Amino acid sequence: MSTNYHEQDYLEALKTRGVMPEGFKAGTASLSFIPSERPTQEPYRMNMGCVLLDQPTHSVAGVFTRNAFPGAPVIIGRQRIADAGPVSGLLVNNKIANVSTKTGVEDARHLSNRLCTAAGLPEHSVFPVSTGIIGWSLPVPDMEEALPQLTASLQGEQLLPVAQAMMTTDRYPKLRRVPLGDGSLVGLAKGAGMIEPNMGTMLIFLLTDVAFDRQEGQQVLQQVVDRTFNCISVDGDQSTSDMCLLLGSGCKGRVGRNELEKALGELCSSLAEDIVRNGEGTSHVIKLTVLGRKSFDEARGIGKAVINSPLVKTAIYGNDPNVGRILGAAGDYLGNNDLPVDAGKLTITIGGQTVFDRGSFTLDKKKEALLADYYTDAAMNPRLKGYPEHDRSVEITLDFHQGDAKALVLGSDLSNEYVHENADYRS
Repeated sequence: MSTNYHEQDYLEALKTRGVMPEGFKAGTASLSFIPSERPTQEPYRMNMGCVLLDQPTHSVAGVFTRNAFPGAPVIIGRQRIADAGPVSGLLVNNKIANVSTKTGVEDARHLSNRLCTAAGLPEHSVFPVSTGIIGWSLPVPDMEEALPQLTASLQGEQLLPVAQAMMTTDRYPKLRRVPLGDGSLVGLAKGAGMIEPNMGTMLIFLLTDVAFDRQEGQQVLQQVVDRTFNCISVDGDQSTSDMCLLLGSGCKGRVGRNELEKALGELCSSLAEDIVRNGEGTSHVIKLTVLGRKSFDEARGIGKAVINSPLVKTAIYGNDPNVGRILGAAGDYLGNNDLPVDAGKLTITIGGQTVFDRGSFTLDKKKEALLADYYTDAAMNPRLKGYPEHDRSVEITLDFHQGDAKALVLGSDLSNEYVHENADYRS
């Protein structure tokens, strides 16, 4: 059963989800700056947010982008995970991604350490996080001036202000919550474009008031990220700046690997769909299930090839059930990767309607009309801001009947709004 949303109802749901786990506090600040790389008469606006622990923790895990040109925060974050020292929280800014500038790493370390000093935390214990325009330097003096505002705003009740502060082209904030042990697990997500994980322009902060083994947490987080965030795509571009951080305060006891994996899987699956639904210019969410392959990686590769096909994406945007494009995209990937396929075993369904069965299409006038109506019903207004219009999707299944492995991948269509959004991104 699908759900239609209203802005006030969605905001109230976010407030419920965003109740702070025990042992954390959060704050936000805003500032104006003029980029040195592109001086303008009108200053740009930047938000800063932080989530800090009451006590440093060793219950920490992190997964980062595989882009070969990672941002300064990713470089620092990887090192802090490898060092296995205590962690006190994170500092995030939007507007500028802090990637490949001469002083980027130094700037990120300096700002995060200034926050540590202001908040009475150990040096080098806060993850710096940045998202936004690639190639510009952080306005360090302006950000330093905003740190007193940031620390003065610290509170232990609500995470929604941080979820709002870290948005860039996101149309609404994203928060999810699930129970975990005697406590809870809360996730904040930022992401709308450059979404093709390993991972795509996404920031994911997962906060829990239970403790977990650091090595197990790292293994579990990587596995869950592979099954969720690494199975989505909005535009096929992998960002330089993305990270998924998991922090546990330990205020409500300890959990084992299985409990942690179950809760993370549930939470991250929901956040992954939220990110796709909030994708730049998204009018349709595509849920594509690939069944009957030899391995998960094989199934995921086929699925991503289909949801990343511009021809598939534009047909779905136009509410056109041009199902031959789905077969063509899958066949292109299979052929170019020398993967075995028997068309006589393949079945394709869309919205429960079988459109390809045992080697041939099964289309007729009535089915074409049903599919067009199905696409239309799943459409959203890509310009709507503040909340998701509904939770409906275009559901497609490819069953190859050649193995036991399967994968669910999530994607979006390709709209005129996406082009406008990215043509005007720095304006």
